[in-house]
Amino acid sequence: MFLHQTKKVAFNLLAIVGLLSLSACSVIGDLKTDISDKMFGREAADAPEALTEIKETSVSKVLWQAKVGAAGDYEFSPAVEAGYAYAASANGEVVKIDAANGKQEWRVNAGEKISGGVGVGGSLVMVGTSKGLVYAYDTAGKLQWKSKLSSEILSAPKYFDGVVIVRTGDSHIYGINANDGSRKWVYDRTSPALTLRSSAGLVVDGGAVYAGFGGGKLIAIRADNGKMLWEASVAQPKGVTEIERIADITSLPVVDGPLIYAVAYQGRIAAVDRVSGRVVWNRDISSLSGLSVEDGRIFVSHSLGSVYALDYTTGKTFWRQAAFKNRQLTVPVPMGNLTAVGDLEGYVHFLSRDDGAQASRIKTNNSPIMPQMALINSTTVLAQTRDGGVYAVQVK
Repeated sequence: MFLHQTKKVAFNLLAIVGLLSLSACSVIGDLKTDISDKMFGREAADAPEALTEIKETSVSKVLWQAKVGAAGDYEFSPAVEAGYAYAASANGEVVKIDAANGKQEWRVNAGEKISGGVGVGGSLVMVGTSKGLVYAYDTAGKLQWKSKLSSEILSAPKYFDGVVIVRTGDSHIYGINANDGSRKWVYDRTSPALTLRSSAGLVVDGGAVYAGFGGGKLIAIRADNGKMLWEASVAQPKGVTEIERIADITSLPVVDGPLIYAVAYQGRIAAVDRVSGRVVWNRDISSLSGLSVEDGRIFVSHSLGSVYALDYTTGKTFWRQAAFKNRQLTVPVPMGNLTAVGDLEGYVHFLSRDDGAQASRIKTNNSPIMPQMALINSTTVLAQTRDGGVYAVQVK
């Protein structure tokens, strides 16, 4: 029902925009944002399924909480590095917090709207802005450099071997010198006519950069020079209208051993060989927020609200938890014998790794939890909410 209503509204909007002149670029951009907001659920089409009482087998609590500032129309995910948590907000705030107790170490303001989350690495703390600027601070909060790129930055910059790697909203990926912010290389590709505006970022591992794009494409490029290694099709667009044919990878791929896993909206989840780009297996599962992998299992949040645990070698289902319909779930976070997942009402749910049973739940506030939570340690997960709360939630 939700998907049908979304398609109908978006298709009507697309028909109207099709009559506009090509000079109306800002209107078309606003339309893409509007469609994405509806499909991502910031404007919920159907009410979330009510939560029912559960028999808790684990105990969860909020260890500490902090405030960084609201996310606005963007997606922000916290980062944890060397005992500290880092978070950002749309109003330009970047904050460093002691992950053990929630004490603020420092707070700086970039002086303009931040649109991409926090990246940490190489003794740098990096954020991207809506005007296409990358700001790099040292771990004491002092600005080291800033670099101008081609368009807004909707995801966290990543560091690898002296290079800061950044994805922009116009389907470019940049390699920037981590010492001074100068540009080293750029990768460019053509996107489909209609794509979802998302905070899908990139993953860097073993000298390769992996990123998902519109049309269900997963690419691998070299981290040192941006040259293409391979391209794989995770999902094939299907349907008659452009809306029906959206099959974008809107979440982070996940590397695990010789394989990399990715999932597309209105598409499939696939395991891809990291060397050749060959698809080892795939199956029909749609996800907006994405997946995680731990100890032979894939955990994925379906776009309609179920959580799946799959075999990483075949994609076979171990279990499915269907109690969260229309609750706009985050990426599941494996935590030993439990898996954590957040929802649009500010709850963090803990599920049994063995069978998906609900083991515990706790509410942070009434604001949606951002799609990607972070692990502080094996028993504590860090969640950032849309209204700017940062919560360390422990479960035992």
